[in-house]
Parts: sequence; structure tokens; C-alpha cells
Amino acid sequence: MAKGPFPWGVLKKPLYVQARFSYLHMKYLFFSWLAVFVGSWIVYVEYSSYTELCRGHDCKNSICDKYRKGVIDGTACSSLCEKETLYLGKCFTAKPNSQVYSGNWGDLQGVIKCQMEQAPHYDLGGEMEPRKEAAPAAFNKPTKGTSVEKFREMIISHLKTKVGDQANLADLAIQVLSFTDSNKDGHISLPEARSTWALLQLNEFLLALVLQERDHTPKLLGFCGDLYMMEKVPYSPLYGISLPWIIELWIPAGLRRSMEQWFTPSWPHKAKISIGLLELVEDIFHGTYGSFLMCDVRTTTFGYNERYDFKVMDARYIIPEATFQERIRQQRCNVDEDCLYGTDCLTSCDLTKHRCTPEVTRPNLAKACDTLKNYILRGAPSDLSDELEKQLYACIALKGSAEQMEIEHSLILNNLKTLLWKKISHTKDS
Repeated sequence: MAKGPFPWGVLKKPLYVQARFSYLHMKYLFFSWLAVFVGSWIVYVEYSSYTELCRGHDCKNSICDKYRKGVIDGTACSSLCEKETLYLGKCFTAKPNSQVYSGNWGDLQGVIKCQMEQAPHYDLGGEMEPRKEAAPAAFNKPTKGTSVEKFREMIISHLKTKVGDQANLADLAIQVLSFTDSNKDGHISLPEARSTWALLQLNEFLLALVLQERDHTPKLLGFCGDLYMMEKVPYSPLYGISLPWIIELWIPAGLRRSMEQWFTPSWPHKAKISIGLLELVEDIFHGTYGSFLMCDVRTTTFGYNERYDFKVMDARYIIPEATFQERIRQQRCNVDEDCLYGTDCLTSCDLTKHRCTPEVTRPNLAKACDTLKNYILRGAPSDLSDELEKQLYACIALKGSAEQMEIEHSLILNNLKTLLWKKISHTKDS
């Protein structure tokens, strides 16, 4: 029998070739399966985190339910719950008890913040906001039958607890009453009063009220209960970029620090923004309504607008000094680190009593200069750089409370502001 032109021996692959093919095939399948597994896990974790954190729908439903029952009222209630011209957009929530969303209200764009009812009790590792009571008790003050005069006395007493016994609290109470009359009909209803009382418990709202004549805090656009909408700050954080954690792992520290400044504005604009932060420090140190402490001075807390005006993005950790000292005294401790609130308000531990002392170890100005150091020195004019660096490091070295070193504090603050203003005052950037 004649042999075919292609013998079977030629067509058959050697065993080692088949084994190599099988190994490559299995390797491909393994890594494909691993990629699918890891990808699915990441999607699951992100989705779980999102659903756990982002509960704006629940917050809106809770607020609108109380509005329809006549428990609360405010300038934004009708638009949020009836006309639906105010709606929640993208979720920026970092903690479940404080919902944060982008918001649209007709032609206005802003940030909507809504407090969930299961906020934690005073905790120096978390929020220093009062404990929220379960519904409907969260909006149970003032009670039915309370007169406007009695409500005014409640406001003054509450403000005294928050900011201390200041001489002009009566003036601030009048501003609160004016704000409470949301429909400007000359009368304050019980639902309006309950909304205002709930807002007064929040540090951010209190600071916006105290600094309303300044431009450092975004304007309050509207409220309903303790849900409120603030003016949008277009550019944030102050500097730095946010990257997925998987990318962060592979970026060297030196390159990461360089990347922080890739998208910052020109130096004169940075100088103007920096002056804004220094003015904020000045305004809340022995201000009209007492002193406040800045307990989170990270760049994510601040931003700026199109005119390069400095803005506070998140004022939850800018708290009245009187409130801070009252609460920190109650904190038990074994080491100084137990006496930390936020990221930047640290006091010392009295080991004889195992209680935290009330005085912070670093004043607001030192913390602000620490945040500004890399930001303002990068790209600084050569004829200014050495003196600016010297002033900044003198500022960072400040220790103890500002009251203990008030003269030095004021001198360094004024020197820094003057140094920056002299350089940009003759330019259009000022």
C-alpha cells in the first residue's frame, strides 16, 4: 500500500511542545480567572461602600416626611419636597451620619449636606457634634407654645454654651431670629424655629453665621430642617490630586509630592489664596464671637473660586474654643495621643488625673503655615523666596495656645500677609 504524502509522524507534535502549550493555556486561564476575581471583588467593595455611605435618598425622604407633617419648615422645603426643583446629584459622603451631595436648585449649583439620625455621641476621634436623638425627638425643640422671646433666650443660652460668654451674643441672636423667618412674613412659626434650632447644633452652620460678613465660608443658599445647601466651591482641594489606592502603591514618595503641585494656579494667585487662609486664622482668633480652633487643616478642607478667593470647604472641624475645652477636659487618657481631636487639635495628658488638659499644643497659625509651606514656596520669586521661607518656618515653630504668645502670633501673621501683599498688590492678580 502506497504511503500518503504527509506521514502521521510529521503531523504529530512532540510531547514537550504539547506540554508547553498545555502549560501556557493553564497559565492564561489562571491569570484570566484571577483578573476577573480581583475585578469583581473591587466592584463589590466599591458598590458596598457606596450603598453604605450614600444614603441621600433616605435622608431626603426623612426630611420631606417631617415637612409634610408640619414638624419643620425652611426656604428649601417646598423646592425639595413638592416642586422637586432642588435635587441631589453626585455623592461625596465620607461618613454615613453626614451625607454630602452636589446639588442643583434651579440655576443654582451647590453642595447639599444632610444629617442622619444615628450620628455618634461626642467622640474626640470623630465628630464633635451633639448626639442626634431618634425621630421625632430630633426636632422637638422648641416645644409648642414657646414664645419668640423665650426662643431668643434659648438661642442666647445655647450660643453662650458654644462660644462662651461674649458681650454681643444678643446681636447674634437677633441675626438668628431674622434667619429663622425663612418666608420673610414677619412671623416665626414653630416648624421654622425647630429647623433653625437643629442647624444651630452644627459647627459648620455656626461658623457660617459668625463669618457671614466675610468671604471665607460659602454662602448658605437654603435649608429644610437640618438639611442645607451651601454655595459651590469650584476648585478643591487647595492642592493635591486624588488617585486610586492601587496606583498610589506604585508611585515613589518624591514623585507623589511633585504631583501634588501639578495643577495649582500661578504663584501670584497662590499668594492671594494663601492670604485668604491667613485672614481666616486672623478672623477666628479673638473674633467678634470668641475664638475658634482649626482641627483639620488638611488641603482637602479648603478650596477657592474663580477669582482665587480662599474658601473653607468643610467647617465641621472648626469649632468654638469654649466647646472644645469643655469636651476635651472630660476625655480620659494615658498618653498625649489620646487627646487628639480631628487631625490637628492635640492637647497633653495629665497623668496624675488621666484627663486631657484644655490647651492645644499648636495654635491655628502654625498649622496653617505648615499646610501652606510647600504650596507657596514652590515657584516663589527668587527675591522673595528666602525671606518667605524664613517667615514660614518661624510660623510653623509656634507652640502653645495663641493667647500665651499673642504678640508673637500677631507679628508673624502680619509679617507674612505684608510680605505676600507687597509682591502682588501692584498686579491684576490682587
